[in-house]
Amino acid sequence: MYFPILETKRLQLVELKKKHAADLFAILSNDDVIVHYGMEKMNHMSEALRLIEILHSTYLENRGIRWGIIRKRDGQLIGTAGLNAFNGKHKRAEIGYEIHPAFWRQGYASEAVSELLAYSFGSMGLSRIGAIVYPANFASSSLLTKLGFQHEGLLRDYMYQNNESHDTNVYSLLKDEWKNKGRKRPV
Repeated sequence: MYFPILETKRLQLVELKKKHAADLFAILSNDDVIVHYGMEKMNHMSEALRLIEILHSTYLENRGIRWGIIRKRDGQLIGTAGLNAFNGKHKRAEIGYEIHPAFWRQGYASEAVSELLAYSFGSMGLSRIGAIVYPANFASSSLLTKLGFQHEGLLRDYMYQNNESHDTNVYSLLKDEWKNKGRKRPV
């Protein structure tokens, strides 16, 4: 099965391979990344290798797709972005992404997610992309809003991380809204 490679001006979105494990571990073992991620912090390199295997299986089983975000200028893996909870029948999925803090506030997440949305609504034919975000993750909420996502509400105690329940905000973007540059639909 062919894994799609996506490109932007500064980035290449590629399939995660074993060679990316060290960089992936550096990202997902970082407290600043994990605090709003919805999973436990990685403690061993073997966890990064296992995650790469899981993501590969998820893709082959058509349940989701996750790209490694590579900077073109130096080939560095700086994060990942992808679709979870893929439902082909209902033409929807949930987006997720993370960037290593050394690369925050440089527009990489926006660039990668914009390309991912174009692929999702175009080549994949999805009609809805959802996002689940911790309320304290202001950067992610701001990014989603900038890209045209609308806040739909709050899911109480929706995620369980570090032995406690967390509320999450729900966002969505519909294909027609994306086509119209994220303008809100009339009420």
